[in-house]
Amino acid sequence: MSYPHLAQTLNSIDPALRDVILTIAQTTTVIDRTLQRGALSGALGSADQQNVQGETQKKLDIISNDLLIDALKGNSNVAALASEELDDFIMGQPQGRYLVVFDPLDGSSNIDINMCVGTIFSVLSVNSQHPVQTQDFYQSGRQQVAAGYVLYGPATMLVLTTGQGINMYTFDPDVQAFVLTQDQVRIPFDTQEFAINSSNQRHWEAPVKRYIDELQQGQIGTRAKDFNMRWVACMVGDIHRILTRGGIFLYPYDTKDPKKSGRLRLMYEANPMSWLIEQAGGVASTGRQMILDIMPHDLHQRVPVIMGSKHEVERVISYHSES
Repeated sequence: MSYPHLAQTLNSIDPALRDVILTIAQTTTVIDRTLQRGALSGALGSADQQNVQGETQKKLDIISNDLLIDALKGNSNVAALASEELDDFIMGQPQGRYLVVFDPLDGSSNIDINMCVGTIFSVLSVNSQHPVQTQDFYQSGRQQVAAGYVLYGPATMLVLTTGQGINMYTFDPDVQAFVLTQDQVRIPFDTQEFAINSSNQRHWEAPVKRYIDELQQGQIGTRAKDFNMRWVACMVGDIHRILTRGGIFLYPYDTKDPKKSGRLRLMYEANPMSWLIEQAGGVASTGRQMILDIMPHDLHQRVPVIMGSKHEVERVISYHSES
């Protein structure tokens, strides 16, 4: 069976946007090679410094971030870019028509134990004539023109949407290209799998506690069926599982740090993943609002995240409404 390459499948979109996506994809193959070498590359371990989020960076966080910045700054179609690892955005090319935001290495705590990590990205249009300003990035998730992630796992995979459904591409090391291996991905409405960090249970709000309690009661509870919990500690891995076979992912609001409205970043993580989930027939919400409807007010804004199979997410939303 012959599979089309990524470039061939993007012929129907704006050539400038196509070029941006191909630049991101090519750069992730460089990141992938560095990850594959593991300790041989000398890039494992902590960088002994913190990013703007106050999180300790891994060496590969910095390497991945620098690779994407250098590649995107050199792309004539990128007007500006913003990274989870940086305090402010970076100017690109004056004639660029697109803004790119990204998490260069999601789940980097998994690096040193050789577990899956990923790169998440979102592309927005430039909607103004003046030189790009921070406010130009403040667009709702519904204004994305492309979004996706690359999963660095047993196989390296690119999952992408430009608003016409979701395609999955597998990196073929023999031809050094991403090739289409699944198109028009759909998430089943029902599921028996959930992903949540249960160590935070004592900090959850009542609606989430109620929901998880029901799942854990299994056949003897009100749901009358057993559920399995899965947790990869890498959003890319957890969402990829949901896109592949269904499920629900929760990183809800909690009282562990009341100053933070959520854990995950809206622009770098929640928005691109929410668009992928919705494009596959799922639902993505904070519990109180659809994530893609949120208007950002900060590059590093955090939000609660509940996404995945439609019927399960809608149940959690209903519990928030009742509460």
